[in-house]
Amino acid sequence: VQLQASGGGLVQAGGSLGLSCTASGSIFSPNVMGWYRQAPGKQRELVATITDAGYTNYTLPVKDRFTISRDNAKNTVYLQMNSLKPEDTAVYYCKIYWGYGINYWGKGTQVTVSS
Repeated sequence: VQLQASGGGLVQAGGSLGLSCTASGSIFSPNVMGWYRQAPGKQRELVATITDAGYTNYTLPVKDRFTISRDNAKNTVYLQMNSLKPEDTAVYYCKIYWGYGINYWGKGTQVTVSS
């Protein structure tokens, strides 16, 4: 399984950015896709996840600002980020995982929010 992420970049505080990540290979259902981020000097943390049934989960700092969605037919997960803050600056990683402990990560994509 491989994950290819795109999007990210540089934006001013208050702006918006969108990320997408497509999984290829042997993708079985049910599965969960999600976004994580890692800021300099910090541990990687959960941003949001979504099951293939559409159930979502967000970390509190991004709730009501970020929206995760997915297209099961395309094995693609999206993250729409609005009202961005400088503290959202991080490398964002997508992940797909199954309940039996198998998971795959995509290469990160940089999101930088200037104040």
